[in-house]
Amino acid sequence: MKFRPALLAAFGAALLASACATDDPESIAQNDPWEPTNRAIFDFDVKLDHAVARPVAKFYRSAVPEPAREGIHNALTNLNSPVIFTNDVLQGEGEKATDTLGRFVINSTIGVAGLVDVAAKMGIPGHDNDFGITLGKAGASEGSYLVLPFVGPKPPRDLVGAGADIAFDPLTYMTWNNSTLYMIIRGGLGVLDERAANIDVVQQIERSSIDFYATTRSLYRQNRAAQINGGKAPDENLPNF
Repeated sequence: MKFRPALLAAFGAALLASACATDDPESIAQNDPWEPTNRAIFDFDVKLDHAVARPVAKFYRSAVPEPAREGIHNALTNLNSPVIFTNDVLQGEGEKATDTLGRFVINSTIGVAGLVDVAAKMGIPGHDNDFGITLGKAGASEGSYLVLPFVGPKPPRDLVGAGADIAFDPLTYMTWNNSTLYMIIRGGLGVLDERAANIDVVQQIERSSIDFYATTRSLYRQNRAAQINGGKAPDENLPNF
């Protein structure tokens, strides 16, 4: 949605201004000086997930046939291609940028507006990318770990990256009849698609974790570090809580 960058920035600014820093050595070691506030927000996000997001995602997964869900996922991924392409270029990843552009052209045409991932069947692999990764590869530090309401983990580098990625999306600047409704539906489907795809892994992590907050923090930071360093993430499917 077009107001999302401002919304994220407002949340971040409010938390940065109001959070009470802790001098706990373990929190400092985990780059989490605002751990008490982060934990409270994390608990809120988890309760909201249990009450709303997870039940809706379970219903979606049971009510919508897998081919239809796959088509929605493919279309959403295709719509994000301009953002991925821009970050590929900024990172100097020429081969990946070529793949992203090729996938977008092929899937947008032969793939019926991205509903079918024809490019993958032709041997052109897809990948994720975002401006948070671009900043990390450029040497920007993560900043103190931060959890936001409704958004989940978003340290300052990734918070800035999220705003930049929305700016990289051409649809951000386009208006047409019901364009706002379209962007809301697109955003909602994106959250639903991700949550439905990760129901099992999230439940497994939650059941097996002695400290779900600490486990999520560790996996998130390892995941982002691996993406920036070009390695394999410990759990590429871990969503934001």
